[in-house]
Amino acid sequence: MDNKRFAQACLLAATAKPDSLKGSPIGTLGEKTLHSVLKYYFEPDGSKQEIRIGSHFADILGDSGIIEIQTRQFNKLRNKLACFLPDYPVTLVYPVAETKWLYWIDESTGETTKKRKSPKTGMPYEIFIELYRIKPFLRESNLKISIVMLHLEEYRLLNGWSKDRKKGSTRYERIPLEIVEEINIRGPSDYGKIIPDISEDSFTSGEFKKASGLSIHGARTALNVLNFVGAVERIGKKGNAFVYRRTV
Repeated sequence: MDNKRFAQACLLAATAKPDSLKGSPIGTLGEKTLHSVLKYYFEPDGSKQEIRIGSHFADILGDSGIIEIQTRQFNKLRNKLACFLPDYPVTLVYPVAETKWLYWIDESTGETTKKRKSPKTGMPYEIFIELYRIKPFLRESNLKISIVMLHLEEYRLLNGWSKDRKKGSTRYERIPLEIVEEINIRGPSDYGKIIPDISEDSFTSGEFKKASGLSIHGARTALNVLNFVGAVERIGKKGNAFVYRRTV
């Protein structure tokens, strides 16, 4: 984590997209600000960004290999990973909003509400549902994962289906304010960094759910991934539930 480099990345992204970091986010946007800032954070040299490799474009191709920044839908990376991993080290960057402040935008007037802090705290465990989507690649020695925990501002359009137009609304833009932590996973043993503290030596998906704050589906998905990479192992059953223990 490098706060000076992050501040520089914000300036570079603002220069590249001057309208996106001003007080009102209404405007014509191409690349989203969060993605742009992280791209400059990991590689300030624009000549090393958006590099064509075969039939795909890498976000970054630098001295340490390829860096791909993906905020969601890891399934869209499958073809890229199949192309890149045989020949390049690939670092997959996943941002998580540990703390966020919300703004609501009225599309008809362009008015933006005052910010309020979201009650939700983002956790690194959110990545598991995405990792499941690229599960066949997770044992590849060339694949690294970087979870970037952030404070950010999120702008949403008041176009949802509920009475206050917030439920089902569209997320318009996210502007990063500060990097809190970087969690780097370079191999199976590093997956221990994203296993929550559980008091017992062995545990079920229900106990993982309680410790992580994930849904039961999310907890089962996490354990499926962790079992696949060898960070946990199944050691039996308790009723209908599998019992796991950490191996890292």
